Amino acid sequence: MDDTPKRVTRRRLRTRARLLDAAFTVFAAKGFGRVSIEEVCEAAGFSRGAFYSNFATLDELFFALYQERADLIAAQVAEALAQDGPGLDVPASVHRVTEVLLLDVDWLLVKTDFLVHAARDPAVARALLDHRTRLRQAIADRLSRARGHTRLPAVLGDADGAAHAVVAAYDGVTTQLLLDRDVEAARAWLEQLLTALLTDGSRGPA
Repeated sequence: MDDTPKRVTRRRLRTRARLLDAAFTVFAAKGFGRVSIEEVCEAAGFSRGAFYSNFATLDELFFALYQERADLIAAQVAEALAQDGPGLDVPASVHRVTEVLLLDVDWLLVKTDFLVHAARDPAVARALLDHRTRLRQAIADRLSRARGHTRLPAVLGDADGAAHAVVAAYDGVTTQLLLDRDVEAARAWLEQLLTALLTDGSRGPA
């Protein structure tokens, strides 16, 4: 049996992965607006032909890179929150989330570039908002399942309101991380902040 198509597909996937890895390094070092296709190709060790067989534009590659990392973060959060039973041990769940959550300065630099880019392009903005909605929904779904078992501070409103607050806290901590580059301090501060945000001193049923 001829397995040439399978080999081509695997080779193309490897090429795409190398281009994404190279682009991540170059974008983090120089910023999205200062990077050319040639620089990405050079960093990956490929020709422009290899680039164009995987991506139509630098914007398309940038979006693919963002989507890859954003999906990873959403999966990390969902997995960490899925480990409790019907109730939610907030301090334990927060600890799991902050322990595994991707807090990488290079990623935050790329993410910030993407945010600025999205602010000037409505189509990109919709994609970014979609990711943030999925991330919030993963958190809100878990908080909703804990209703009747775990009390949340009334000031946060419903589970969706609490999820908005969690994402906002993450945004604030990662902004500080961009400036001081202290990952361990960011994890500790995020854990303290989220625990305080999601608890009101009572752990009984609502």
